[in-house]
Amino acid sequence: MSVIVVGAGPTGLMLAGDLAAAGVPVTVLEKRSMESNLTRAFGVHARTLEILDMRGCAEALVPQGYPVGKFRSHMGRGDLSLSFRHPESRFPFVLIVPQARTEALLLRRAEELGAKIEVGTEVTGLRQDADGVTLEVNGAPGPTADYVVACDGAHSRVRALLNVGFTGRNYKTKLLLADIRTSAQMQEAINGLMGRDGAILFPAFGDGWYRAVIWDRAQQDVPMDAPLGIDEVLESVRRVSGKDIDIAEMRWSTRFLTERRQADRYRVGRVFLAGDAAHVNSPMGSLGMNTGIQDAANLAWKLTAAHRGWAPEWLLDSYHTERHPVGQTALRISDLLLKSAVAPPAVQLIRPYVARMVLATPPITRFLRRTVAGMNISYPPPPGLPRSSATGSRVDDCELIVDGRRVRLYELIKPDRFLLVDHSEDGASAAAVADWSDRITAVANRGQQPSRRYTAMLLRPDGYLAWSHRSPSPDQVRAAVAHWCGATRNSRQASSV
Repeated sequence: MSVIVVGAGPTGLMLAGDLAAAGVPVTVLEKRSMESNLTRAFGVHARTLEILDMRGCAEALVPQGYPVGKFRSHMGRGDLSLSFRHPESRFPFVLIVPQARTEALLLRRAEELGAKIEVGTEVTGLRQDADGVTLEVNGAPGPTADYVVACDGAHSRVRALLNVGFTGRNYKTKLLLADIRTSAQMQEAINGLMGRDGAILFPAFGDGWYRAVIWDRAQQDVPMDAPLGIDEVLESVRRVSGKDIDIAEMRWSTRFLTERRQADRYRVGRVFLAGDAAHVNSPMGSLGMNTGIQDAANLAWKLTAAHRGWAPEWLLDSYHTERHPVGQTALRISDLLLKSAVAPPAVQLIRPYVARMVLATPPITRFLRRTVAGMNISYPPPPGLPRSSATGSRVDDCELIVDGRRVRLYELIKPDRFLLVDHSEDGASAAAVADWSDRITAVANRGQQPSRRYTAMLLRPDGYLAWSHRSPSPDQVRAAVAHWCGATRNSRQASSV
């Protein structure tokens, strides 16, 4: 089996790296012929860092960015803040880092693991049948693969060729995006300034450089293709902020007409949509790239299961079932944040009071913090598997003792294998899955249980709980594993005799 990934952005490179690590032949087709200087995404949230941590990549990325622990907004006559210091994560912050650095890390990983990257190759046609997908590239017959994943952005050619609806709308709001260097003293936060004439976000890169996300009411009639120079950015920053902020240098800028759109389907036959090809939203909340990387983490292990021949019939369809609602949530959050930032004058009058009331309510702030960070995602149980209270939810990292050594749970999770953690004294659950050793790693934990409720925990390759039980029998363990991972080779051979 082979997979073609269309698009070498963060989503496509994440997917290609996971597939290559699992031994799946994968080729990435990218129409760009040189490295992009685009850096629209600037924040990596806690759950994405956890996903990277499971792959041994987070330690390389974190030093390249600037950890920020809160969002701080000047609104009305005072300041408001929302903490991102997640006590349940090893990454209690938002990592402010240019997209290009995240992309470079994922590109290096994918290439080192054996993914083939072909640049200057634009998909111009697509045909699929029961046996595979054949692409047309640069107007000529191209390669064939068992599956294709479109990671080719908001204006996805593959999505258009599939005739998949991209439901939503363009906002009328025009934003200015720029990376600027300033000597202005700002708090170590994602700084927001909201006034009568507009709003600005100032995430700090930590080296004197800031991303400026500007909505300037006075700039809404300027054509999108007009050059955006440093003087115009400086004028907007000062007008909106009401502060004499200097800009010593600007290294990148663009005008941005944001959209809120989502693909109606994430799967059409043997073709899947991921990242911006599946969903696109405003930069508020920095959710787009994070959602795309997590799309890739969800899909990669399912394609790997199909490659290895043990995927249940429903598994590939579960990609849409699980990720489409997550994309909807990302759109709603970014929409709410954008509408709050660009509120009309009548709403501006009550905005500070509503915001203070919301941020003074701990259950609401916890929900907001975890939702923006991607830690509230929970997937429904697959068909036929009863749902426990935690099935489908994120599992906290924790320390285990396995074979006499201390190890973190996330260090044991691999993107191509399930993980069974047995907390019992006799290790019966771990022993029960020996016939699935080609797709499950089973460990007996002799340290403190991460949860008092469960003796056995089956974790998916993307770090979500597949199944758990307080005190299961070996037959119950085997039944749950077979539901997710299919029959073993031995049982298939026995049934055919």
